Amino acid sequence: MEGNSAVMTKETAAAGKKLLNGRRQESLLAYVLVAPAMLTIGLFALYPILNTIWLSLHELKLNMPYLGKPFVGFTHYAALSGDVRFWASLWNTLYFTFFSVLLELVLGFAIAILINRSFVGRGIVRAAVLVPWAIPTVVSAMMWKFMFNDQLGVINDLLVKIGILDHYIAWLGSRETALWSIIVTDVWKTTPFMALLILAGLQVIPADIYEAAKVDGATRLQQMIRITVPLVKPAVLVALLFRTLDAFRVFDIVFVMTGGGPANSTETLSMYAQTTLMRYLDFGKGSALSVITFVCVLLISFFYIKVLKVDIEKR
Repeated sequence: MEGNSAVMTKETAAAGKKLLNGRRQESLLAYVLVAPAMLTIGLFALYPILNTIWLSLHELKLNMPYLGKPFVGFTHYAALSGDVRFWASLWNTLYFTFFSVLLELVLGFAIAILINRSFVGRGIVRAAVLVPWAIPTVVSAMMWKFMFNDQLGVINDLLVKIGILDHYIAWLGSRETALWSIIVTDVWKTTPFMALLILAGLQVIPADIYEAAKVDGATRLQQMIRITVPLVKPAVLVALLFRTLDAFRVFDIVFVMTGGGPANSTETLSMYAQTTLMRYLDFGKGSALSVITFVCVLLISFFYIKVLKVDIEKR
């Protein structure tokens, strides 16, 4: 009996050792398979981020190469804390992000509810709704720039003809209307993206739930509040996360429509960083602005994923 027991112990130990070796080989294979992706991320994502942070700690002006590249620590960040233009660009960015995302959410939700219903020509309506999103951003911005033109734009002509305005307005040339003109353009361009994500959330809600609610006498408003809104909430949060991050980094649409003007009234953080880097060739300060934008994006992502519990993997 003792001999059999010893043999069984040896066999068990050998099996355990074999299993452990198998798991190690699997782990090694996993690392080998993941390595190309990790190297790519490190080369094209992590290195530029670290290099930008490093540059933000130096004084580097390409138009004054004789100054060299001295280490200045957090001097650029301290200077930006007292920079009126920086705070104005941050305010413009937050203002643009809040109102554009809010309007896109309201309109996107309404459009998603509409195209989720069955009616004749629903396929055509769905395709038509997606057209603005399919148009490249630069093309959309150029198109709306012409439409907002104070002399030849169709918007002034239309509003004067229907009696809302009695004279033409320089929509993109006024501090009061320029940023809102950009917001309108962005809402027109990106609302279909919001509607598409919310529609995906609506379509996974079982129809049986609505049938049971009807049997129980629930009105359409009650169905909306107690069924649709709670069940579509994960899709809405994911859509808000994507759009908030995208809106906060806005650059191309502002660059094409106003270039940050008039008098920097539409300049966003990305625009300010690009101007500092490419026009003034001040890579130290421009890198500091880029790092601040990056940190803001990280904080927004943290807020959505940790505080609001957005689960992107389920989308």
